[in-house]
This record gives sequence, structure tokens and C-alpha cells, in this order.
Amino acid sequence: MGALPKRKISKSRKGERRSHLARAVLALAHCPQCHSLKPSHRACPVCGTYAGREVLKLKSPKRREQ
Repeated sequence: MGALPKRKISKSRKGERRSHLARAVLALAHCPQCHSLKPSHRACPVCGTYAGREVLKLKSPKRREQ
């Protein structure tokens, strides 16, 4: 049988332990080519460019939503 806790762990102590487990908000930036929002430091899913050059060959261009 495993070890058992000697005392109850309070909600605040449990929350302090789990404080770094929160989900981070994804940072979005504007694409310089098509001006749609994209994750920063990633290729644009709409036009397929990164750092001013085409890195993804897209079969059909996606429509940009505003």
C-alpha cells in the first residue's frame, strides 16, 4: 500500500501548486503579405509565406475572414 497524506491539502495550497499549469494565450501577429492574423514565428496558413518568402505550397488559397 502506498503512502497516505498526513493532513488535508487546502484548496489554496493545491492552487498554488497548479498555478503554472494554466493555458497560455496564443500570440497572434499580422502577416506582412496578406495581412491576416497568424501565430507569430510560424508560416502563414492563408498565403504560405514566412520571412518574405513562400515556404508552403497551398493547393487553393484560403479565404481571409475579417
